[in-house]
Amino acid sequence: MSDWEARQSGGSSQDGEVTVSDVQELMRRKEEIEAQIQANYDVLESQKGIGMNEPLVDSEGYPRSDVDLYQVRTARHNIICLQNDHKAVMKQVEEALHQLHAHDKQKQARDMAEAHKEAMSRKSGQSMSHSPPQGFAKVNSVSPGSPANIAGLQVDDEIVEFGSVNTQNFHSLHNISTVVQHSEGKSLNVIVIRRGEKHQLRLVPTRWAGKGLLGCNIIPLQR
Repeated sequence: MSDWEARQSGGSSQDGEVTVSDVQELMRRKEEIEAQIQANYDVLESQKGIGMNEPLVDSEGYPRSDVDLYQVRTARHNIICLQNDHKAVMKQVEEALHQLHAHDKQKQARDMAEAHKEAMSRKSGQSMSHSPPQGFAKVNSVSPGSPANIAGLQVDDEIVEFGSVNTQNFHSLHNISTVVQHSEGKSLNVIVIRRGEKHQLRLVPTRWAGKGLLGCNIIPLQR
């Protein structure tokens, strides 16, 4: 039983939350099963190109002597079992992805609410003349279904913090690229200014259907 399956059946992991690592583990399991299925089909192919349905007796009803009947029966049995395993793991992948996206949306909403509450608290305790934090870069495109989209990044968001990169230490987009490359599968704290309000997001650089690990385009701001 995988770690993900253990959590789904009431294991001891915190809150039973699905992680990117869980999805990657399920995908590795899927690929292992597919490789085993192909290996068993190769066994059948080596036996006179026999498949799953060809008869194992000759025209007179006697067991065929031109193939290894034990190998054929074993390979066919293995393929049937592995195909069932493949269906099961594909269902687990679908459920894990759904839970991961749902959890990310819930966490994003909580983080945004906390950031808004913090911003209002600071605003009430500071003079109105205090200037808002200045962004060093801006988001100018976000691909649907990308990690950036899931995290809640929007076009025209001004980035104030991106992981360890902030206004004080930002020199070029290479700073952000370095953080992303070293944070694959890890949660990054991203703070943006959106229509004058600060929002705190959680972004997980991840391989997805599109290019890169983010699925968005960021340009530096000229102050």
